[in-house]
Amino acid sequence: MAAPRAFQAIRRPLCHLRNVNGSRTSGRYRGLATTTPDTSTLPLAGIRVLDMTRVLAGPYCTQILGDLGAEIIKIEHPTRGDDTRAWGPPFAKPIRGENTESPGESAYFLSVNRNKKSIGLSFASSSGQSILHSLAQTSDVLVENYLPATLSKYSLDYPSIRALNPRLIYTSITGYGQTGPYRNRAGYDVMVEAEMGLMHITGSRDGPPVKVGVAVTDLTTGLYASNSIMAALLARARTGQGQHLDVALSDCQVATLANIASSALISGEPDSGRWGTSHPSIVPYRSFKTLDGDILLGGGNDRLFGILCAKLQKPAWPTDPRFHTNSVRVANRDHPRSPHRSRNADALHGGMAPVTRGEWDAVCGRQRHPSDYEP
Repeated sequence: MAAPRAFQAIRRPLCHLRNVNGSRTSGRYRGLATTTPDTSTLPLAGIRVLDMTRVLAGPYCTQILGDLGAEIIKIEHPTRGDDTRAWGPPFAKPIRGENTESPGESAYFLSVNRNKKSIGLSFASSSGQSILHSLAQTSDVLVENYLPATLSKYSLDYPSIRALNPRLIYTSITGYGQTGPYRNRAGYDVMVEAEMGLMHITGSRDGPPVKVGVAVTDLTTGLYASNSIMAALLARARTGQGQHLDVALSDCQVATLANIASSALISGEPDSGRWGTSHPSIVPYRSFKTLDGDILLGGGNDRLFGILCAKLQKPAWPTDPRFHTNSVRVANRDHPRSPHRSRNADALHGGMAPVTRGEWDAVCGRQRHPSDYEP
């Protein structure tokens, strides 16, 4: 008898479980990474997570849970899989097994999908929905990142799933939350960075707004979601009940503006804009040019500033009334003799200045003072 449509995809190579050496094992899952020899001692051992997410924020959340010992069952599109499987190059080609000539897996996909099992499944088929309902009944956590109400037509929304499993922790990751005027807008990291202020404070002082080099809004949302899930598991241990967690990229991005948002709220003044590698509340704290690249130097408090001055052979700075405390250094950051004003690192040094990043690193002594290279 022919297998139901929803199971046909499970038989595809995409969905087989493979050992690290490339050999196929029984079952309809495929392992995506090496597992530790004994996962039973990990804190989330015995917790099953139904992962209905794709791209970055959701998969990053469930990967964290998997790293902590949870069993992650990832639901993917039955033919193309997670979108990020195609996001390359680079691709990691198989080195063993029967598919060594295949294009391989994208580095992007692999970065957020270790410690997972994978099923290709169609939501549109009744048999696929039946499988998902069965998995939801035996799971502790479900994580999804579809637009609000999208899953209701498949009876996979929170009220439907809660009726099957009241202990389930149902986590929804969206751009703008389950309620409000933007609830039906798709959320993308770069859009939320722009809308919620992160790009406004990122970039050089006189330059345009800049996107952060990694999708940090997606990643912080994944962190918030995983943390919320673990809190909900503790609550369930006390109450016996699951709950619906509403995690939005926009909320998480506003929350991670941290001291920048707090400063604007407390002062009642507009934020001070972009600072490049500098810090609005600490001087010195910025990058400086050397012969072979840039270094970053920071004096995070007056004691460290004193240590930095000694290394720079600037003994007068710690007692100079224009620079002796951080608050006056911030007020005088544009003074011609301020340690902030120098563009080149050699101008900071009072003696025979180091010229390369390695020489500066030796002078600053990484074990004693915050200094670092920039690539």
